[in-house]
Amino acid sequence: MEVKQFIGGIHVPHYKSFAEHKAIKGASLPNEIIIPLLQHTGAPNQPLVKVGDRVKAGQVIGATDKFVSAPVHASLSGTVTAIEPRTCFTGEMIQSIVITVDREQDKLELADIDLNKVTREEAVKAVREAGIVGMGGAAFPTVVKLSPPPDKKIDALIINGCECEPFLTCDHRLMLEQPEKLLRGVRLLMDILGVKRAYVCIEDNKLDAIEALRQKNNDPQIVLMKMPTKYPQGSEKHLVKAVLDREIPSGGLPFDVGALIQNVGTCVAVYEAVKHRKPLIERVVTVTGQNIRNPQNLLVKIGTPLSHLIAECGGIIEQPAKVVVGGPMTGKAQHNLDAPVVKGTTGVVVLPPELALEDMDYSDCVRCCKCVEYCPMMLYPNQISIYCEAGMVKEAAEWNTMDCIECGICAYVCPSKRPIVQLVQRTKPLIGQLESTRK
Repeated sequence: MEVKQFIGGIHVPHYKSFAEHKAIKGASLPNEIIIPLLQHTGAPNQPLVKVGDRVKAGQVIGATDKFVSAPVHASLSGTVTAIEPRTCFTGEMIQSIVITVDREQDKLELADIDLNKVTREEAVKAVREAGIVGMGGAAFPTVVKLSPPPDKKIDALIINGCECEPFLTCDHRLMLEQPEKLLRGVRLLMDILGVKRAYVCIEDNKLDAIEALRQKNNDPQIVLMKMPTKYPQGSEKHLVKAVLDREIPSGGLPFDVGALIQNVGTCVAVYEAVKHRKPLIERVVTVTGQNIRNPQNLLVKIGTPLSHLIAECGGIIEQPAKVVVGGPMTGKAQHNLDAPVVKGTTGVVVLPPELALEDMDYSDCVRCCKCVEYCPMMLYPNQISIYCEAGMVKEAAEWNTMDCIECGICAYVCPSKRPIVQLVQRTKPLIGQLESTRK
């Protein structure tokens, strides 16, 4: 099928060769896991255990009755030693359950459900109870996506296998190594939504993944799409435009134009939740970069400290190092390697000394308009950043700051080194407050 290019975007160095040929390997058990009670968009969970309790792998340890939420589970057996605020990868202090891990682990009990006999309601319940969220980084509760408003008719499911961020290869390896689980997960999602067409979108720098899925796909309603390699190809708005030629309105969501998007890792998790009643207690994480001794794609228990993964991969080669959780374009630089892996953690990128010490000085906009040229949302990041920097919230709102997807291209190309994304992130909540006072 012909795929239309989106306007803007950029070709960034991939740096995927560090880990793209490394098969997924199980990470060793840490001595301690830290399970934040908020790992998703929405309401935080409340603890269901207390200090001193012994918990088993897969046990629900935090939940809430709020709809936009996802329960959390113990990823390993052990003893609860603390329930207290701990540093998250965002830099925030999040109420967390700390578990000292048993050296001898209980076997995780899994079911074997006949998928042909599972009703839609049973599948949705299994997804909710498993605590599944979007595993591409956004961490939006999957059960909410699978329950669109009655007036929003979904007719197309888009599976995001683009993995357009540099360095990251966890989705690539999943497609190569678990294509059958992925495709079964896609079929389950289609049945839950009642759609007759799904599009699995993969950038053309992953031809081996496309071939692996082609060999296993015998469902004519699941279409494999070879996408041009371009950042940010995996953005929801750009996938919908490229695949369906539909434009999500300003402030809108994919279901406003009849589409729903899921990450490939989420599809595998959905299959495991419905088929085996397996909660989301582990995920594949790419640990990579020029400054890590042995880059790997690791199957990691949720709650594992970042420091444990770095040690697992041979440690940091040279200090100072910059450690980024997620990809370098949209990820978060870390100041505390005790922060844990959460459900949305896609990668840990360890950058070398020349990239670790950033020049925090930036200058005024020189009006070169590179940011405008490359902005995939067709915004004016130069003007937006000026208003955001000056605290001119009303003007920033009028220039459609809320439509920014924070892809980082503007900061990447800016010769003045302006922290445009950070300025936007700082201003968006203020715009939200301004708009709420108008209602």
